[in-house]
Amino acid sequence: MSSLNLDNFRALAERFVSQMLQGNYEMAVQQFDNQMKTAIPLPELKKSWQRLTIPAGDLIQSGVLQTAELEGHQIVSVRCQFERANIDVQVVFNSKGRISGLSIIPSQTEYHPPDYVDDSTFREVEVTVGRGKWSLPGTITLPTGSGPFPGVVLVHGSGPNDRDETLGPNKIFRDIAWGLASKGIAVLRYDKRTLQHASKFTPDQLAQLTVQEEVIDDALLAADLLRQTPEIDPKSVYLLGHSLGASVAPRIGQEDPDLAGLIIMAGIIRPLEDTILEQFTYLYSLSGKMTREQKDTLESLKVKVARAKDPELSADVPSKELPLGMSASYFLDLRNHPTKEIIKNLEMPLLILQGGRDYQVSPTKDFKVWEKELESREDVTCHLFPSLNHLFIEGEGKSTPTEYGVEGHISAEVIQTISDWLI
Repeated sequence: MSSLNLDNFRALAERFVSQMLQGNYEMAVQQFDNQMKTAIPLPELKKSWQRLTIPAGDLIQSGVLQTAELEGHQIVSVRCQFERANIDVQVVFNSKGRISGLSIIPSQTEYHPPDYVDDSTFREVEVTVGRGKWSLPGTITLPTGSGPFPGVVLVHGSGPNDRDETLGPNKIFRDIAWGLASKGIAVLRYDKRTLQHASKFTPDQLAQLTVQEEVIDDALLAADLLRQTPEIDPKSVYLLGHSLGASVAPRIGQEDPDLAGLIIMAGIIRPLEDTILEQFTYLYSLSGKMTREQKDTLESLKVKVARAKDPELSADVPSKELPLGMSASYFLDLRNHPTKEIIKNLEMPLLILQGGRDYQVSPTKDFKVWEKELESREDVTCHLFPSLNHLFIEGEGKSTPTEYGVEGHISAEVIQTISDWLI
């Protein structure tokens, strides 16, 4: 358990932002953990910051906007109000007070639709997914006309995502919703429970949180809502999961056999702890030779991965002994519902998509396994896009976290592939 309290994390976030505003990037980067130092080196940090703040004009004021806790990490958002724009700095801290994640997001960033979107062909309706304490705001994007239309529910990746699955300037779920609606397919997207209700989670609830509460329950409610929408064909409601959402999509399909099919976008099929170790190893390798500190971090992570794999793992094992400070309940729940086993008895069509430049979900160790396990199924289609990253955005060379901060869009080929499969 961290000895730091919420006030400490707020102060650390404000100090970091103050250093950035003063141009003291050397001091700011010293607060990064090892992974962040590799993922966002000082020159990249400086470049990204100046690219956003210089056009924004002089600073008027700054202050903490909101805080949240998720899976052992504290998230503090600091809003900087400039003359011409507001910029939100989201700082993620590990239990030791080191910065393990960072997003610098213009809070009023204008969305530039990709060329495949025709906004004259659809409209949007605001809806509520679920009822009561955990109800979520959402949006249904409906093609023009009376329907009935096929519909798709979008299910997010890990972390507290909004309905657009915003990452930096990218809004890949809006790309999908508007792209498919332009082709006559309705789409429902919604804010994730861990974003909308972050302040409602008690420490005990966080310690016991699993993907059932984080993802699955709300996805099931969303599918029911879409079926009940008058313009939708209730027999043609599909579910599209990205990243974590893709990994648990078969489990959602198992719980809701009325779904017409599943679309898996960058879904891991191996144990989560294995992919965490691989991601750290990949990121540390980007700069060439690993430092002693990075090697020590990997050795420590290997011990935690082994702990997560321990057959004797129990729910009362402290999260500090497990990868990324995630709870034992989380790992046990995933262990008890292996995707690889679920798909063997899942009787619904599957479309499995993978980016060839994805370092978070392996094209060889994950996508190839999906292909092998399902090769005898005539109702399964697998498609690899060699030049796309984890966000299914075009790029070249090795994928890095910094490219997520560059505006891009889901590939038009991906939108067309999904549309062709659905219709």
